Amino acid sequence: MRSTTLFLLAAIAVPVPAAAQASLEPHRPAAERLIAAALRDSAAYNRLARLVDTFGNRPSGSQSLERAIDWIVAEMKKDGFDNVHTEPVMVTHWVRGAESAVMESPRRVPLHMLGLGRSIGTKPGGIAARVLVVRDFAELRAKAAQARGRIVVFNFPFSQTAHPFVAYGEAVQYRASGADSAAQFGAVAVLVRSATPHSLQTPHTGGVWSTDSIRKGPQIPAAAITPEDAEMLHRLQRRGETPVVRVTMGARTLPPAKSRNVIAEIRGSERPDEVIVLGGHIDSWDVGQGAMDDAGGCVAAWEALRLIKQSGIRPKRTIRVVLWTAEEVGLDGAFAYRDAHRAELDKHIIAMESDNGVFKPFGILFAGSKEGLEAMRGVSHLLARAGADSIEVGGPEADVWPLNQLGVPTVAINTDPSRYFWYHHTTADTIDKLDPRDMALCVAVMAVVANTVANMSGTIPRAPVEVRR
Repeated sequence: MRSTTLFLLAAIAVPVPAAAQASLEPHRPAAERLIAAALRDSAAYNRLARLVDTFGNRPSGSQSLERAIDWIVAEMKKDGFDNVHTEPVMVTHWVRGAESAVMESPRRVPLHMLGLGRSIGTKPGGIAARVLVVRDFAELRAKAAQARGRIVVFNFPFSQTAHPFVAYGEAVQYRASGADSAAQFGAVAVLVRSATPHSLQTPHTGGVWSTDSIRKGPQIPAAAITPEDAEMLHRLQRRGETPVVRVTMGARTLPPAKSRNVIAEIRGSERPDEVIVLGGHIDSWDVGQGAMDDAGGCVAAWEALRLIKQSGIRPKRTIRVVLWTAEEVGLDGAFAYRDAHRAELDKHIIAMESDNGVFKPFGILFAGSKEGLEAMRGVSHLLARAGADSIEVGGPEADVWPLNQLGVPTVAINTDPSRYFWYHHTTADTIDKLDPRDMALCVAVMAVVANTVANMSGTIPRAPVEVRR
């Protein structure tokens, strides 16, 4: 799958000129009211708590995901939105099963591990083999002759000095394609150092690339271990020892399952066929609560729509919340939405997603044309009261990436990234890691952006599709 984190590699700060500010000044009173409403209480945080405490994590194909979707639809109808419904999506259904990793030699000690999504499993007794620890792909190639019959361990460290999303982009490639690379040289399994700058023996899961178009060799089991355990194995190897590890995984991929994207709207009063999309992805990995990734983004968009409706002034364009399903296992919901709405994408004015944690917002990120960026500068200026009035080039987020490829300008919240990868894809992704006020500020950003673009006189100019790769 494509993750938003792979796109946010080089944000460029953009000043807000006076002309852009002045053109949208008539929208400031509405923006100020929405920000004040978002900060009035902890409604968004409380709704998020109810969602994740009641349904827990929501992996694709699971009953917990489908029950959560049923509840969301019922609650959205109570909120009085227009056109509340779901749209069908067939999703990848991977299940973890029982799993373990144990170092059997030079001493017996359990390793902290999580199997990687879409990995195959092992035979019932597991795979026991000597390990070969390498830092990166270059070292694996240099030691290719030693990899046959081994469990390859990629011990690639997460940079402590680069921007967290840049560091993640560097590290996540070993999770994504480490198994494929090691299999080419005859490895029997892969263990990957978790992509995180901060660990308390907490492994991080995530997906592997496993499509036939990418795979170059046979499939082998793949799991993540903690930085602490990866470093221990590396130290043993450097001292001349050859650790033996047994990996046991019950992972399997079941037939595709039925799921749904969730849709709710405020129908536009003057140009209802022109649409502003905002949302997040409702699925999660099967560990923790999926509160940060990405129930928080879903609820922030939902709450933004509720506050706009509560304001009593119907926007001129339609504002549509989309909660995409199956982002984590390959953007199934994102592609299904694109295909179901392809005929109307020329009337999608912007698509905004929150999928980097509802932490303190600094401003917005924009992916689109230079002219579109100019138009969005004035919108960003209206976020001053929320302390989030910067605008940078960056994105798009994962679920709106397919829309962006067809020309739809995209927006994301530029949130504080400092702690995101501490908890990303772990059992520690629980609601207590989020702050009610920070989440309320994210709600405010989404509400102001959506409402302003829905009511501004012009639209957001697009880049020609033929030049967007």
